[in-house]
Amino acid sequence: MERFFLEKQPFIETSDRNEKVIALGYFDGVHLGHQKVIQKAVEVAKEKGLASAVMTFYPHPSVVLTPSAKREDCLTPLNMKAELIEKLGVDILYFVRFDTYLSQLSPQDFVDNYLIRLHAKHVVAGFDFTFGRMAKGNMNNIESYSRSMFSYSVVPKVEMYGKKVSTTYIREKISQGAVDEAARMLGRPYRTEGVVVHGDKRGRKLGFPTANVESQEAFLLPLKGVYVVRLIVGGKALNGVCSIGTRPTFYDGENAKTTVEVYVLDFDGNLYDQSVSIDWYQRLRGELKFSGAEALIGQMEQDKADAARYFETESAGRI
Repeated sequence: MERFFLEKQPFIETSDRNEKVIALGYFDGVHLGHQKVIQKAVEVAKEKGLASAVMTFYPHPSVVLTPSAKREDCLTPLNMKAELIEKLGVDILYFVRFDTYLSQLSPQDFVDNYLIRLHAKHVVAGFDFTFGRMAKGNMNNIESYSRSMFSYSVVPKVEMYGKKVSTTYIREKISQGAVDEAARMLGRPYRTEGVVVHGDKRGRKLGFPTANVESQEAFLLPLKGVYVVRLIVGGKALNGVCSIGTRPTFYDGENAKTTVEVYVLDFDGNLYDQSVSIDWYQRLRGELKFSGAEALIGQMEQDKADAARYFETESAGRI
């Protein structure tokens, strides 16, 4: 899959003159609703013998439109988003910088400079996609801006739990700790990435050595607590328990830094400095402050047993 980063307006190389089907959207999370849009574009492209493309935007429009409430974290940073989109069979991915210039374009200018100029012959988007200044362009009036240069498809909303599957709804679930519900809407476990760094090694002293994972990207983190997770290392998935929080049993005040620590079940090895991913499956409990190390160890043994039971049930096909 080819990737292009476009600023101001497309700077198209002479080689990029293929007629194409373009799916439009921000696509943070690449959830089930997004997948329907992208899959429709790939399907139409195959039917018409055209290239399939996705046009997405960065950073989140709120950075420009509502800076006081801007969305600085995300479900899928650019590289992860690209990998997920590529798996759906897309030929070309356009990352368009969303800035003041783009926000002020009229719907017609957006269509002229970002669709017609890219040789779009068919456009696909969700029912609620909008474009152009003050969101005046939408999938109900896009034909009036097309100059008869392309056709279009509108993908209806996908619902789950009685609501539209959306990035906002999934973010809400993750922020509440309901990572299992978020996974159903994503079509896969929610994943964060990072590097295993050296911590204070307190877990090792307690008999529960953990991988302290720090993210370089601004991932949305789940609600503080203890979770069933898998740690992905070098393509291998390791079952584990993850604690996210400030470790209140030992730290408070200014020393209470939020950490993400994974205890891997039945594992003995060195993970320091390795790039890893965490797949979040289920929340076991909230963050607790214990009377001391002995009480904490007892709870950690229970967490370990609960996680092992989860994976046993999963392998038996009951999850």
